[in-house]
Amino acid sequence: MAALTRKEVEEIAQLARLRLEPDELERMEHELGAILSHFETLSAVDTSNVPAMTHAVPMDLRLRPDLVQPSLEPEVALAAAPRRAGDLIVVPASIPANAEGRGS
Repeated sequence: MAALTRKEVEEIAQLARLRLEPDELERMEHELGAILSHFETLSAVDTSNVPAMTHAVPMDLRLRPDLVQPSLEPEVALAAAPRRAGDLIVVPASIPANAEGRGS
């Protein structure tokens, strides 16, 4: 079984934004180790002659014709927008503006 250290499990939990109790950390050491062990088993399988696929069963995608169609009028498209500036939707800034009013 691929072993994980307690520190590695704590780091994984932090990345996943999980707060685990000490008994949960110990259980996760074993469970995550078992998962890694299964992946080690799978990686030993020779798949060099297996064609790549996107689904487990054959599947044909039905595509609609790519036809030019009229767009929505701006008033209709923006009817539910909580805040607007002309024909634009106003959203909260994801990067705070600096003193000159530009993103940093």
